[in-house]
Amino acid sequence: MSVYRLSTTVDFPPIANADPDGLIAVGGDLSPERLLSAYARGIFPWFDDENPLMWWSPDPRCILFPQDFNCSKSLDRTLRGPTFVVTADTAFEDVIRSCRQIERADQDGTWITEDMQVAYTKLHNQGMAHSVEVWCEDLLVGGLYGISLGNAFFGESMFSTVRDASKVAFAHLVGVLRKQCFSFIDCQMHTPHLESLGAVEVPRATFANMLHDALQHDSHVGPWSDWFQNGATSCINPLDAPLPGPS
Repeated sequence: MSVYRLSTTVDFPPIANADPDGLIAVGGDLSPERLLSAYARGIFPWFDDENPLMWWSPDPRCILFPQDFNCSKSLDRTLRGPTFVVTADTAFEDVIRSCRQIERADQDGTWITEDMQVAYTKLHNQGMAHSVEVWCEDLLVGGLYGISLGNAFFGESMFSTVRDASKVAFAHLVGVLRKQCFSFIDCQMHTPHLESLGAVEVPRATFANMLHDALQHDSHVGPWSDWFQNGATSCINPLDAPLPGPS
């Protein structure tokens, strides 16, 4: 199967054309227009400095429904403790830089290139990419970032420098997305860690239908700071709030 080479126009082939590994296209650029077009089609960039820009739409797709998040007893205790303060969209560049630079025991290097850092920061400045920050004594110790389109959130990466900090960020994100009636979080690729948090795999065609429905809703553009109460101490599990009723 030949791989589609992107032209200067913002276009992508149908996701069903992806190869068995999910690779669907190469080339193009990381302009905000192309990135948003890709995510709206269930496609995301994933490459490194040693390879050309590559675009993917894997089958199956790993997603997490906010109502199905699995909060362990130990995480629940952490969320109810006074250790962390959680904010959103207050330090996006610091979060993505940390995601890029902090080494992970199960990874050899990073896929977040300097160009990607610049590109997603542009999306953040446009109100389309968001970060969740976890602080301890005024130090940024964890966080995550991703893109929001319609009522879907596309998680990109997270980091932690102290135990459970990234899980705290994710739990607070899930709590907020529940309240805002988001349909799902796109986790892209399955990992045992994501599965332990409640993520499941769905066929690519099912994901495409879910994404189509999610995009019928207005996107939540602009800072999400107020959704996170401008710096809430944990001290309460954000998942305790009742799930919204049927609309």
